[in-house]
Amino acid sequence: MSIATPAVQRPLFGILWMLAAGLFFVLMNALVKHVGQGLPSAQAAFLRFAFGLVFVLPALGQVRRVQFSRKIWRLFALRGLVHCGAVLCWFYAMTQITVAEVVAMNYLNPIYVMLGAALFLGETFSTRRMIAVAFAFLGVLIILRPGLRELGPGHLSMVFTAIFLGASYLIAKRLSQETTAAVVVAMMSITVTIGLAPVAWVVWVAPTITQLGWLVLVAFFATAGHYAMTRAFAEAPVSVTQPVTFVQIIWAAAMGAWLFAEPVDIWVVAGAGVIIAAVSYITWREAMLNRRITPNPNAAKS
Repeated sequence: MSIATPAVQRPLFGILWMLAAGLFFVLMNALVKHVGQGLPSAQAAFLRFAFGLVFVLPALGQVRRVQFSRKIWRLFALRGLVHCGAVLCWFYAMTQITVAEVVAMNYLNPIYVMLGAALFLGETFSTRRMIAVAFAFLGVLIILRPGLRELGPGHLSMVFTAIFLGASYLIAKRLSQETTAAVVVAMMSITVTIGLAPVAWVVWVAPTITQLGWLVLVAFFATAGHYAMTRAFAEAPVSVTQPVTFVQIIWAAAMGAWLFAEPVDIWVVAGAGVIIAAVSYITWREAMLNRRITPNPNAAKS
């Protein structure tokens, strides 16, 4: 009896793609914070995705040629809906709190992905995972310090951002098994642009040429980040690529201090460190367990 050869995985390429995604997203964060001081967050979010359509034009041909089932189309629509919620919350949060706080609280995404996989994909939720979740939320409490300082709407907005993004990433992981990274990103750009249009119309103000130019750059970095992230998902398991995203906190803290004179909050760094430790441990443990149960493709076949 022969053993089926597992799909080819390239961990190094996955890590490099995820590093690129992290850099693009941090650059996008800085630009959004800069532009968001002069435009409503919903309008800025809509323009970011509208301009982003320019960068996915080459993939639109692939979208027209591919025949998807109704289930896949529903997944595209669902991802667009939840990503609209994430984008609206995130753009607003960027105008209210520091870049480092935004990135640190985004580290909850893998926790929500883990919970979502257990609830909706039937994955087991072991004691190790429960402990990781508990420590991750402890890290959030360290960052927010409720009762010790005033929490603004920006912090609450980031909690919802992480929830929505976790759902979006789960759907993206599923879609990356059905089609190319370019198509996944293109469909997200189209659906989110459509979803944000009516919200932006309600709060619309006339943007300046300079603001539009910055938003073109936001669209470029965001699209490049999502493409790189989707390529990382396709190249390697999440247990390999997810810990790489934690490099973003270093870039975010440095960029916030350099560009916006934001002080480096030791509590934010400490809380991010607790979340990083929790998620890194569980991803490492899951990788070790998978290595034990995965058959060696070079083993003798009978």
